Amino acid sequence: MIIVTGATGRLGRAVVERLLERGGPDGLGVSVRDPGAARDLADRGVRVRRGDFDDPAALAHAVEGADRVLIVSGPADAAAHRRAVDAAAAAGARRILYTSHMGARRDSPFAPMPAHAETEDDLRRSGVACTALRNGFYAATAVQLMGQALTTGQLVAPEDGPVSWTAHADLADAAALALDGALDGVTAPLTGPQALDFGDIAALASELTGRDITRVTVADDEWTAGMVARGVPEGGARMLLGMFLASRRGDFAAVDPALGELLGRPATTFAEVLAASTGG
Repeated sequence: MIIVTGATGRLGRAVVERLLERGGPDGLGVSVRDPGAARDLADRGVRVRRGDFDDPAALAHAVEGADRVLIVSGPADAAAHRRAVDAAAAAGARRILYTSHMGARRDSPFAPMPAHAETEDDLRRSGVACTALRNGFYAATAVQLMGQALTTGQLVAPEDGPVSWTAHADLADAAALALDGALDGVTAPLTGPQALDFGDIAALASELTGRDITRVTVADDEWTAGMVARGVPEGGARMLLGMFLASRRGDFAAVDPALGELLGRPATTFAEVLAASTGG
């Protein structure tokens, strides 16, 4: 049986849909915090069980009988991921897959990255065949960080660096293929075809919308204060600032052909993602 955790999230749900398209519901289960949110999957024949990385007993029940487990990473919590790895190994899974990140590094200023690196180590120590999917940075994050730029004409953000923004849909396809045994160990970066900074994104948005959108760079503290003023908890704003700090170092700049080669088609460009989100 294949078990997918986090199946009500954007990536997890997309992976489940790919698996349903490829093989139907037989032998497919999901682990979700709220089974009610996955009722439609249960109606389609998917095994739905409550699973919570912070509840070992529930997690053990959710992955019971698993042959392959895809652990869709949550917040920057390596201890929670470790419990999921341990549960999958205890359930007798033959392979554990984990959605890691291209920027997984112990020394990263962006909090999720050290957590990813630690979980990769836990996978290696599990004694189970494993796959760490080094996913590119979600393109949807850049769209979200544009904020009100399409309305105000200004894309306001701290100094950044190039990022190989990657489409959720491509990464879902890759995970489904990996569950079929297409990948082993720590993968090459699974990225979009270009690395773009926010200046590039402002130019693309201008081209798509036909209006001038200017990239405005602000000081780190000013941007953080602005996020807090808009209701973002200070800890969350500072964590997000870490993304900009890491991108300045080039941590997310790698562009690799591995994703397109795996999919057998070109990886989705950021321009395509932006056009879909803006109706352009």
